[in-house]
Amino acid sequence: MKEILPATMWPRSRSNVAEILSRQEHRPWPLPARPWMIFQSWHDVLFAHWPLPAPQVAALLPPGLMLDTYAGEAWVAVVPFRMTDVRPRFLPPVPWLSYFPELNVRTYVRSCSADGEKPGVYFFSLDAGNPLAVAIARRFYHLPYFRARMTCRAEEDCVRYHSRRAHRSAPDADFRAVYRPTGSVYQVVSGTLEHWLIERYCLYSVDGRGRIYRGEIHHAPWPIQPAEAEFERNWVAQAHRVFLPDVDPLLHFARRLDVLAWKIVECASA
Repeated sequence: MKEILPATMWPRSRSNVAEILSRQEHRPWPLPARPWMIFQSWHDVLFAHWPLPAPQVAALLPPGLMLDTYAGEAWVAVVPFRMTDVRPRFLPPVPWLSYFPELNVRTYVRSCSADGEKPGVYFFSLDAGNPLAVAIARRFYHLPYFRARMTCRAEEDCVRYHSRRAHRSAPDADFRAVYRPTGSVYQVVSGTLEHWLIERYCLYSVDGRGRIYRGEIHHAPWPIQPAEAEFERNWVAQAHRVFLPDVDPLLHFARRLDVLAWKIVECASA
């Protein structure tokens, strides 16, 4: 059963870090003891999820990461959205760094490490419309970011999104879609597929020497809505040998979520 949220529980128009940190009952493990490093807001998020055979996706993972599955199936998501207010702790957002569209392709994993098998997200690619943000994320977070020419336009009843990769020597990757929410805001219920897909509180990345890193994040429970989407081009997953099946994806929309992120740390060897 879906829990419908009253308007007073929707994301606020201004960030409130203390309020974000005060809500921890939904987390699968405690917050990191060290201070958070980055604040960011995610807007007009579409989660488009497809089921894939587990061996097909597992073969694409780097050593040290285990595929996380639901009822024996792997899931891959294409996630377009736009970033705002991206800023380090204690600093204000700046126009040339803090605002840009982003498009990622992700699956779900656990680490094979001595410090726990926390379920998280692994990215096959992340395209962003800000070259400086791409350079910082590649250098300090070991994430496969790529420069792209992107637009994300929120209209009265939909979001129009376009991305074309412009990163030198990277595989071509185009994406063009129109998407919209189709129902009320609700929170996903623990134990369901929706909860397993959406409520994730860390990411994993791999450096050039094959070392696995974990990056913790924190936010309030996702304020999700059912959604529909029309994909004119959706080639960003196949650019990285992720071949989506010819079935309708599971679609969810979120208008806004404020997020805190911690510095990545190397996972301890098992």
